[in-house]
Amino acid sequence: MREVGTISNLEEKAEKVRGDIIKMLFRAQAGHCGGALSAVEIIIALYYSIMRIDPKRPQWVDRDRFVLSKGHGCLALYAVLADKGYFPRESLASFDTVGSILQGHPDMLKTPGVDMSTGLLGQGLSVGVGMALGVRLDKKECRIYVLLGDGELQSGQIWEAAMAAGHYKLDNLTAIVDRNGLQIVGPTENTMSLEPLSSKWSDFGWNVLEIDGHNIKQIINALKLASTKKDKPTIIIANTIKGKGVSFMEGKAEWHSKCVTEEEMRKALNELGVREG
Repeated sequence: MREVGTISNLEEKAEKVRGDIIKMLFRAQAGHCGGALSAVEIIIALYYSIMRIDPKRPQWVDRDRFVLSKGHGCLALYAVLADKGYFPRESLASFDTVGSILQGHPDMLKTPGVDMSTGLLGQGLSVGVGMALGVRLDKKECRIYVLLGDGELQSGQIWEAAMAAGHYKLDNLTAIVDRNGLQIVGPTENTMSLEPLSSKWSDFGWNVLEIDGHNIKQIINALKLASTKKDKPTIIIANTIKGKGVSFMEGKAEWHSKCVTEEEMRKALNELGVREG
């Protein structure tokens, strides 16, 4: 089932999710905040307006599937899953602790609502291709969504999967690139240039869309457009800002996996308009 809210309501949820990310990061003194903050609107658009899901039945066979290929961005996913009711919000306080259902990378055997265990970068799109082929063989109408990090695109397996998806004309598969331009060591273009990114995907047989990855209306419209495309998988290049929403984190590679002090947490929550408790 889909829960369609107004754009303004979803924008408010985005700020609350960012607040949850900062709180989890502080409590655990562990996690990857930069890429989680840049992916918030994308995950919110999927879970509140696009995907056919039922939090009361996490294993419902006819659900749409989501693969967080950039598994280190799980703080954003956990906050959304809790808000959707897959597990109690109180579980967020246990992030990355021994025995918690919320580990430092998504674990489908521990966390309700996680469709695939991820963390080792470069593999999620291959899983998405397999899922898309599987539901097609089963003659189901499910759609598969895969969220990729842009630094992750430097992995060769991504392009093998891209070639396979184009070959099999997997129009039930949509991938989204969180194009924040930064990875742990700095700009993606300094590490291993990805440009011209759009034409690369087009050459592999994909339908290519490019949007503002923080504009929820654009994200929703692009995802809906992807669902109408026949005989081609769709890639949505979502231009984002690493650390989005927190002034001292935005556009800074060092916040890929840096933790916050109590003072930094309070400053971030104040900027987001979120209460500390």
